Amino acid sequence: MPPASTVPTVLFACVHNAGRSQMAAAWFTALADPARAAALSAGTRPAAHVHPEVVAAMQEAGIDLSRTTPRLLTPDLARSAALLVTMGCGEECPFVPGLAREDWPFADPKGRTLSEVRSSRDAIRARVLRLLADREWVASS
Repeated sequence: MPPASTVPTVLFACVHNAGRSQMAAAWFTALADPARAAALSAGTRPAAHVHPEVVAAMQEAGIDLSRTTPRLLTPDLARSAALLVTMGCGEECPFVPGLAREDWPFADPKGRTLSEVRSSRDAIRARVLRLLADREWVASS
């Protein structure tokens, strides 16, 4: 169940909720002003765990995803969001009627080299920063 909140929630979604959406939600949480916005992530067919290469790349950036568990994208979870950001999952990406949606076409990091995952990690961080700046949700330094 999503946290009760009066701030807008961004829901990052992909198929397995084990890579791209986890990185995006983690970056959002680390960089956003929590008084202005929150993030969740979920997947249409969640994996058993976050991809090890994603955990390693995010650990290098100071974010620990080792205890994070992928979750199922449910209608209740989707209804709690102000914005759905799908992560390049094509036909398998969820569609939620009435919910604003953006698609960020990032490749699935599963099975990629750590160097490739670092590149995705950094590109996702940059995209999250743009979203935060556009919506004026950036945390004060």
